[in-house]
Amino acid sequence: MSGLDDGRQTAETPEELRIPVAGGQLTVLRWAASDPGAPVVLALHGITANALAWLPVARALAGRATLLAPDLRGRAGSAGLPGPYGIEQHVADVAAVAQELALAPVRLTGHSMGAFVAARTLAVHPQLAESVLLIDGGVGFPAPTHLSPDDLLTAVIGPAMTRLAMTFENADAYRAFWQAHPALGPWWSADLETYVQRDLVGEEPRLRSSCVPDAIRADGVGLFAAEVLAAVHRLPVRGRLLLAERGLMNEGQPLLDPPRLALAGVDTTRLPVEVVPDTNHYTILLTEAPAKHIADLLLADSQLHP
Repeated sequence: MSGLDDGRQTAETPEELRIPVAGGQLTVLRWAASDPGAPVVLALHGITANALAWLPVARALAGRATLLAPDLRGRAGSAGLPGPYGIEQHVADVAAVAQELALAPVRLTGHSMGAFVAARTLAVHPQLAESVLLIDGGVGFPAPTHLSPDDLLTAVIGPAMTRLAMTFENADAYRAFWQAHPALGPWWSADLETYVQRDLVGEEPRLRSSCVPDAIRADGVGLFAAEVLAAVHRLPVRGRLLLAERGLMNEGQPLLDPPRLALAGVDTTRLPVEVVPDTNHYTILLTEAPAKHIADLLLADSQLHP
């Protein structure tokens, strides 16, 4: 694999790498830095997202860091990879990316499920990163014992699982579906268009999401594993947790907030927390102003831990 300083991609046209992993090749998008000595950011997306969720952050970095964003196993360019799926497999895939590209310690970041994967990766591979930025994820609670795995998934990501079973006549229909989403539609942009269309596969009139349902199920259940839940409490590097002000459907109750962090036992003196105003679970990453803030934190790594 070529070095990190090869090519000069814009935010709109990242290079697509194919990294050998168990069962095949993982697709990784790379936005190369202008300076080969610049920091390297490894960025992990959410449970039904894809690598282009990091497009606004890539634009905000503006070549001041190399940004590497995998399509995690079972999504978009990595949808063809076989199982087994789950959080531990993502950890192995992330480690394979770092090894194949001979990365020095990176600045690791993850959104939603990607934050859990980032924290768990550091528990298994503590030398992989010099800092970690968790975005509206990484902190969870044990699953209620009375729920079956299917009921648990319905409670956590029910709307997402419903979408995976849907088909769409054409790209316009998929756009219309997302524009009706209360947490995304009011903020529609060219970046959002690019991001959601990367997820669309198949042939008209039966286009569908690229996400492999078995992968989503395994990941959703895996978020409640004891070792995954424990990872955020044992981070071996300096870190920071950004929280959205609003929730998955732009509702007033966010996914995480200070009272829930306290209930989960998060030590905010070791993991400083910041609530990003005027954001929901998606717009904290997918819109311009919050993405710029994320980029600034990743570049000025001293801000990750006072």
